[in-house]
Amino acid sequence: MSAETSEVRCVVDARNKLGEVPVWDVAEQALYWVDIEGRLLQRYEPATGAVERWHFQERVCALALRETGGLVLALASGFAFFDPPTGAIRRLAAPESHLPTNRMNDGKCDRRGRFWAGTMDDGLRAPSGALYRLDPDLSCHRMEGGIGISNSLAWSPDDRVFYFADSLRRTIFAYDFDVATGRLGKRRVFTDCADQPGTPDGSTVDAEGFLWNAQWDGWRLVRYAPDGRVDRVVLLPVQKPTSCMFGGTDLRTLYVTSAVWDLEGDALAAQPHAGGLLALDVGVGGLPEPRFAG
Repeated sequence: MSAETSEVRCVVDARNKLGEVPVWDVAEQALYWVDIEGRLLQRYEPATGAVERWHFQERVCALALRETGGLVLALASGFAFFDPPTGAIRRLAAPESHLPTNRMNDGKCDRRGRFWAGTMDDGLRAPSGALYRLDPDLSCHRMEGGIGISNSLAWSPDDRVFYFADSLRRTIFAYDFDVATGRLGKRRVFTDCADQPGTPDGSTVDAEGFLWNAQWDGWRLVRYAPDGRVDRVVLLPVQKPTSCMFGGTDLRTLYVTSAVWDLEGDALAAQPHAGGLLALDVGVGGLPEPRFAG
């Protein structure tokens, strides 16, 4: 399949070392995202161009909006609530406090208001990570194990399929999902990226039920059909795109986070938007992001 090139705008020249997990707030008409290695939460308001930033004492790895206001975070050490206006942090579960070489990574909220987040080996080597579900009653449940790098959390529009990647294995899996109970069923390989240019990173699902995946080191986004077939490839001006999320007033702007990571010298000079927040129109819309019910 041939790759296509869309007009890509850099809307925030953030120069994040590891920009990640964009989340669009429909009520605020603003986009939140993090710089994991910069220990930074960021908020962009397209209508004004304003950018706010909050600095943390540890790495902040994922977030979701809360129905009662504020955010639920996956910090490196565990789950926490965060109130942006005051900066107040309330720590919740720390399910891997016994594993000092692990940290939390990608996370998303399902449509019943449960926050899911996975962990990873900080050394990028061992399958010591797991997937956790934080329920609205703040109970924490281990849902899957043997993960190298947790990524790509997303659900099909009908809530019957849960997508989850182990980036260390370069594989995106699809699970049967019971939305009523939050239980995972049978797992299958959705796509094996071993023969693709990049490594699967963060994902989102569009209104047509196709999965959009940012491919680290691949310079591209890939749109996968529900059967795992590659539907489209969109080239990007950055080597290390990390995740994507639909936003804007009509949910038809695809925002893409990216990373500088280890780029330097000529490699960094050749991609001035590395680490920036990108935006493009891919001709399809997204779905509102669910909120944590706790």
